[in-house]
Amino acid sequence: MSVEITTLPSGLRVITDYVPDMDSVALGVWADVGTRHEDLAHNGVAHMVEHMLFKGTPTRDALQIGEQVEDVGGSMNAYTGRENTAYYIRLLKDDFAFALEILGDMIQNSTFPEEEIDKERDVILQEIGMTLDTPDDIIFDWYQETAYPEQALGAPILGTAKIIEKMQRDTLFDYVKRFYTGERLVISAAGGVPHDKMVKEAQRIFAGLPTAANQNYIAANYRGGEHRVEKELEQSHIVLGFQGISKNNPDYYAAVLLSTILGGGMSSRLFQEIREKRGLVYTVYSSHSSFHDDGQMEIYAGTGPDKLSELVPVICDEIAKIVQDKVTDDELNRAKAQVKTSMLMSRESMLNRANRQAKYLINFGKAVDMNELVGLVESTDANAIQAMAQKMFSSNPTLAALGPLSQLEPLDTINGRLKA
Repeated sequence: MSVEITTLPSGLRVITDYVPDMDSVALGVWADVGTRHEDLAHNGVAHMVEHMLFKGTPTRDALQIGEQVEDVGGSMNAYTGRENTAYYIRLLKDDFAFALEILGDMIQNSTFPEEEIDKERDVILQEIGMTLDTPDDIIFDWYQETAYPEQALGAPILGTAKIIEKMQRDTLFDYVKRFYTGERLVISAAGGVPHDKMVKEAQRIFAGLPTAANQNYIAANYRGGEHRVEKELEQSHIVLGFQGISKNNPDYYAAVLLSTILGGGMSSRLFQEIREKRGLVYTVYSSHSSFHDDGQMEIYAGTGPDKLSELVPVICDEIAKIVQDKVTDDELNRAKAQVKTSMLMSRESMLNRANRQAKYLINFGKAVDMNELVGLVESTDANAIQAMAQKMFSSNPTLAALGPLSQLEPLDTINGRLKA
């Protein structure tokens, strides 16, 4: 196995996936912190910190950070999630130490200049505005907030305009001080750099990382409910969801395969029944997302307002069928092939490998063993998938809807269909 892990005295973990014949390397810093670790009064601070770490240190301003990475032909980016934040660079393997030095400077020495905070505040407000203008984006924020009300897990990753407008420099500094500590950070790399070289440079560059007691998040409390927004649009957008399972659940792959069979591709039940046979939608799909301690199954569809009265009952019918009857051998084998192929093909990207290893190490404390994961997929049978469907679809539903909604049934009626 090409993957090795070393834990430094600060608690910082270094994981490498060494691919000797690669000329490039993808490497980054993954933080075990995201939106769900925020105070609701400071919703959006995780994402704003992610933006601000690019805005300058005592030795580099924002322009120099970008220029220096691109001077060696590299590319740099970052993302904020509900439970993780990541900063990563792709470049030639001979420049890996320079990339680590840039990341180390940003993580440990960012100064958060006031003038940059003001500019980035405007950028994030524009980002929030774009989301509000994109129905199939904003509806998932409303869905999350309805599923997990009054919790950071349900809050939007971008924050709200009202909070971002008032976000202070001290709040950003405090967040970094509390959460960007050694035991919460992972350096992950995939490509043509051996483990010992990566560890040596990480020890040198990240020597100043603080250590601190682990600060836990508030446990997830899924509730369900509905959020409807009437708006004059060409289409009506809906997300119908249910409580799922956590990343740590031993039946995790039963949930993944269930979602694949129900709405994971062109051969899925929802796509075939709703789009191919009835022509009710252009887009319909299901997905399962997991957190450390909970999860959710979501079904999204966008349709003409006059089709809503037919669409939702058909979705409920397809849910009822997969609850009542075992999936066929052909469906199960096809879904397994889709999931396994996706897992294995993702290894062709060094960035995907680095990202997967970092998140797996954070979640499970060990490296990904692809053979083990493929084995878990293979060992999942039709009984496990039916049991998962029965469990998930008996939970309180969550409904988010946007657009002309006069033909959309009340949630109580939809729930009655599901319980029938």
